[in-house]
Order: sequence, then C-alpha cells, then structure tokens
Amino acid sequence: MSLRTPAFRRAYRHLSQRSFINSSRGLADHVRIIEVGPRDGLQNEKTSISVETKVELVRRLAGTGLETIEAGSFSHPKWVPQVYHCTIMASMQSKGLDSFFKVMHNAPPATDGYPTPPPSPQHESSSASTPGVGSKVSESNKRSGNNHEVSIFMAATESFSKKNTNCSIQESLDRFAPLMAESRRQGFPVRAYISVALGCPFEGPDTDPHKVADLAVKLLEMGADEISVADTTGMGTAPATKQLLRTLKDAGVRNDDIAMHFHDTFGQALINTMVSLDHGIRAFDSAVGGLGGCPYSPGATGNVATEDLVYTLHSLGAKTGIDLDEMSRIGGWITSEIGKENGSSAGKATLSRLRREAGEA
Repeated sequence: MSLRTPAFRRAYRHLSQRSFINSSRGLADHVRIIEVGPRDGLQNEKTSISVETKVELVRRLAGTGLETIEAGSFSHPKWVPQVYHCTIMASMQSKGLDSFFKVMHNAPPATDGYPTPPPSPQHESSSASTPGVGSKVSESNKRSGNNHEVSIFMAATESFSKKNTNCSIQESLDRFAPLMAESRRQGFPVRAYISVALGCPFEGPDTDPHKVADLAVKLLEMGADEISVADTTGMGTAPATKQLLRTLKDAGVRNDDIAMHFHDTFGQALINTMVSLDHGIRAFDSAVGGLGGCPYSPGATGNVATEDLVYTLHSLGAKTGIDLDEMSRIGGWITSEIGKENGSSAGKATLSRLRREAGEA
C-alpha cells in the first residue's frame, strides 16, 4: 500500500488538471498505430544504412495511412551509430533538443503530393497552475504541413537506465523536466517511453508494475501527452501485461494516456496486444517487417511487425486506416534493402497473394 499511495495522490492531481483526450483513440473500433521502424527498427542494425534509404522508407510509410511515424533520434553516434545518418541529424551542427527546434522551425513547407498525416491531437485549455498543459501546437510546428513531436526515453529499472542512458532513474526525471517544459513552451507535444516495463535484461522478468505506474504518473504530471509502455526485452506475458495494466489503472493512468510497445522475442507480442485491447488500450507501437532490437538489451529481437498487427486488428473488425497491401510491400522492400529476413508472417503471406494475383507465382 505504501508503494501505491503516492501514485494515487499524484494521479488525482493528474486527472483533475489534464483534459486531453484524442477523440479517435476514444472510439472503440479505431486503433492508432505508431510506426517506429525508421527509428527503433533500424537502430540495432550492424551495417550502415544510407540516408537515402531512410528517407525513402519514411516517404513510403507516409503513404500507407499511418498517423504517426518516428523518423529518427538524437542519440550520440558513439553509442548508436545508425542514428548518425538520421535525416535530421545529417544537417545539424548543434546537439539534442536545440537541434530539433532548429530544424523544425526552419522546415520548408510540405510539397504537394507528399502524404500528410492527420494533425496530432492538441490540448484544450486547462489549469494555469500546470505549466505546459493545455498549450497548442506552435505555428512553427505546423509550418511544414505536419505536426511533430518530441519523444523521450527512460527505464523502469536502475540497471537498464544506467546501461541505456548512463544515469539513474531520478537523474533521468531531473533531466527531462526542463526538456519537457521547453518542448511544450515551443508547441511540441511530448511522448515519454518507459523501457523494460515487463522485464529487464539485467534484473530479470519481474519488473515492479508499481514502479512503472509511479513513473507514468510522474511523467504525465510533468506534461507528457502520451506514455509508451515498452516491453523492450519481449519478456512480457499475458498475465504480466494484465497485471501491469491494472496497476496503471489503479494509479489513475487512463487508457487514453497509454500506448503499448511490444517486442516479439518470445512470440508473445500479439498475445499481449490482445490482452491490452481487452483492457481498452487503443494505441500500439510497431515496426514494418518486424524490424528492431535494442543495442542495450542483449537478446531482444524485433518489434511486433506492423503488418501482423494490422492484419490481426482488421480481423477483429477494428479500423486502423492502414493499407495492409502497401505496408507489406514496404516490409518486403526494406528488409531486402538492408539484407534482413522479413519478420512479418502476415506481410510475407500478403506478398505471396499479391504475386499470385499479378501472375508472378
């Protein structure tokens, strides 16, 4: 009980101050998919991937009906070499958040013919006592024809936090506070990841769900618009996922605040997705072709494949707005381009059907 009481108190303040609900996520038959292939999917590859390939991947994904695409990250190339040629990083002379703002404020207008995802959700006005909460997406954010977000990453265990971000959990929170405040001040929504929420490569499979819930509440109070709860190792099971979601709910974290991020290391990603759907979650991360892995999570394999997730959701009658045929083509193309096996069963089956229909097989 002592572990949960602070979270309950924070959750009460969080619920009373935040009025943000994305209407599309509130619909029972709509599921939002966040494509993380260009970032999480490619970060663990050992061979260099050209900036042209990364740009083309994002361009193709933007034509599938996706609402959100993670295009790259600001990790130092010493630690994650693949991000060095990130389409944003390639044009920078400075670092981190300042670099992001510099590029976004100077982004050219969107060109005709380039698919523009639907606008990112915005806060309504809320209590003035909560800095950042209720702020609108800035005009400079809208200038490029798209809405952009800032994502931050922290861990639910001390061991992984020190391995992945070279600091403690509390140090992560301390560092994020001014970053999140400045992001919101400049009109950029913030997405916060909690890694190893269902198992840690250094501390084992039993990550404390109350610790995850406590971090989620803290991040929401700091101004995060969404929490991506990540099974970085793929250790998560159906019972563990159900317990974690119940604990988050008990702490006052709403389903609308959460996206689930599953890796398929043990083949449990879709099972855990079903558990999450039953709980009421309507936002999920995935990577085309099942790309992925984490440089600091030994043994972890790819994210749940976007094609598999879309096929499963559509079979249940849910709507994603995503073209499965086109997504499957992209999965076949990018895995071939980087010399990696296509990790999507639904994607490979769809490609086989498309070849048969075209008289190629």
